[in-house]
Amino acid sequence: MSIDEFYSELNYVDASRENRLKYAQLVLDDLTLFPKLIELVFRVDDKLSCRAAGIFEFVCEHYIYAIVPYLDLFCSNIKNVHLDSAMRPVAKVCHFIAQESNSKQANTLQKVLKPKHKEQLIEVCFDWMIGNHKIAPKAYAMDTLFNLGYDYPWVHPQLTQILEKDFPLQSAGYKARAKRILKKLNK
Repeated sequence: MSIDEFYSELNYVDASRENRLKYAQLVLDDLTLFPKLIELVFRVDDKLSCRAAGIFEFVCEHYIYAIVPYLDLFCSNIKNVHLDSAMRPVAKVCHFIAQESNSKQANTLQKVLKPKHKEQLIEVCFDWMIGNHKIAPKAYAMDTLFNLGYDYPWVHPQLTQILEKDFPLQSAGYKARAKRILKKLNK
């Protein structure tokens, strides 16, 4: 399937979980589609990039190692994602990467995730935390920063400061996630 054909398929993707899973399975069954999917995710001014991002999230949730050959591309472009509907799934993929990199079991992602990648993830997550964004990217950014903060000692104090400062001003969802993260940080 060419990128143009794949792009046309995105017109049939809707917000339902079943539909996104169907297209994610298409990619999982043929990983040659994965680079095309990433390219479509990073067409950041195109509304269909949001649909691609939803599929991308599901693919990474089921097989995070698909992203390994594309870490440079992903980490250098996440800062460009600005549409809310694309930002949430991309933030969730950042969370998956950080979670896997912080796993107690040795894995491929830990071997290939370079300091440069981690720093790019940290930078974009702090941008999401302090920017005027919806709760979902902020929530996944909190988790990502918490996990990557074990490798960068300055991250946890900065995250704590932001969470404590923003806590009274944010939604119930933000407060719940912040409370959970703060509890972990204070152990």
